[in-house]
Amino acid sequence: MLTAFACWINANSSEAFGTTFGFDIHHRYSDTVKQFLNLDGLPEKGTVDYYTVMAHRDQLLNGRRLAASTKPVLTFYSFVGNQTYYISNLAYLHYSFLSVGTPSLEFFVALDTGSDLFWLPCDCTTCARNFYRISGKKMELEIYSPSNSTTSKPLPCNSPKCGPTRGCSTMYNACSYEISYGATSSTGILVDDVLHLGTNVTPQDIVDVPVTFGCGQNLTGNFLDVAGINGVFGLGMDSISVPSVLANKGLVANSFSLCFGSGSIGRIEFGDKGSPLQKKTPFNLQQSKPTYNITVTQIAVDNNVTDLVFAANFDSAVSYSYFTDPAYSFIVNNFNSRITEKPYHFPGETRLNYCYDLGENEEYVIPNLTLKMKGGSHFNVTAPTIAFRRADGKNAYCLGIIKTKINNVIGHNFMEGYRLVFDREDMVLGWKESDCFDAISSKTLAPNNGNSSRSRPPPPPPPSGAARSSSMTSGVVAVILAIFFHHFIILSS
Repeated sequence: MLTAFACWINANSSEAFGTTFGFDIHHRYSDTVKQFLNLDGLPEKGTVDYYTVMAHRDQLLNGRRLAASTKPVLTFYSFVGNQTYYISNLAYLHYSFLSVGTPSLEFFVALDTGSDLFWLPCDCTTCARNFYRISGKKMELEIYSPSNSTTSKPLPCNSPKCGPTRGCSTMYNACSYEISYGATSSTGILVDDVLHLGTNVTPQDIVDVPVTFGCGQNLTGNFLDVAGINGVFGLGMDSISVPSVLANKGLVANSFSLCFGSGSIGRIEFGDKGSPLQKKTPFNLQQSKPTYNITVTQIAVDNNVTDLVFAANFDSAVSYSYFTDPAYSFIVNNFNSRITEKPYHFPGETRLNYCYDLGENEEYVIPNLTLKMKGGSHFNVTAPTIAFRRADGKNAYCLGIIKTKINNVIGHNFMEGYRLVFDREDMVLGWKESDCFDAISSKTLAPNNGNSSRSRPPPPPPPSGAARSSSMTSGVVAVILAIFFHHFIILSS
């Protein structure tokens, strides 16, 4: 460490810009500093004790600097790094590759801020073994087996992590779990194994972290063929979630970010505290089970504004967004009155009530939808609609909002175009418009000023009942050619 000791004016070194200022720099153990500050007990310069004390104090000060600095950011260790993928025919959610166990196996899991537990299909007979991409090509899916991983062991029933809400499997002498959303469920035992993470640089440095997750031996409903078919990665606030484990081990800051780009590519980063330029709103923590719950204080559709105060959960594993009245009616009525296309009804679809015919067109103009959050920051919804390919080959789009009588949920579709920071240290949600490659290319999306058109090619028709009505469904696909094509664009731009 150096100490600034004396300030001086160098009038003789005046340049075109006038007098210059400078200062003498002295080490804190220098004779000048010792004499001026009258410090007793410092070792004599040149002795072994002098250099030992200097090294020791420098190490302490450096440790303080490191502790005060930003902790590293981690992400999944895989051949695609921290990229996530929007999969239209797996409930319109984002998925990511991750690797687990020894030897490691890769899985393609749905990212879920609405649940806590991370689980994988495990020694199951009915779970999906492959997945057909939109192109028609088949992708093989791994199945986790504790007996095939040398680092796997069952979580004992008397473990503090088992908790009073868990059961105990006498067959496996292990803590059991059950996740159920109506007819969709995942049940099995909890196991400890290694999750392979990496730094958010290329090439990645591997960071192996012991975690507890669900070994899903029995899957039913949508987990078989609609979503979550290769596992679900819970990102909630409970101590068993991976973000909590990473923070408790001191590996990263107690925060993570999800970026959902306007295309099919996104990013996930553990320990990301976001940007000083991001907007934010506090989480509501008056609940018995804390979630990423925030307060909306105002809704605007173009220039029509209403003051409505209500709470809503940010849930990345809900395909659409759910609102109770009067918020639902205000949004859909004002939206519908500004649309010029003819109404369209998908055969068999009963949840999306505001759909519109595009014919051969793939672009359309929509009104601007903005939510004002507690604290005064505005959340401009960049993608309130979802485009579809009709059975007759023509196009249509729907307002991705569903009426509910229970909880308001801001789903995945409202999160598109943002880097969302779930900061559990400061207990705030942060957001900033992003193309998910800001750190690489410094590009950001222009704000939606209302007259924005959506030109993404429409995906297939929505699967009936695909969105969880306050819960989740999940699944798998990684279009390898699309990945290569994406990297080609980045490298050639």
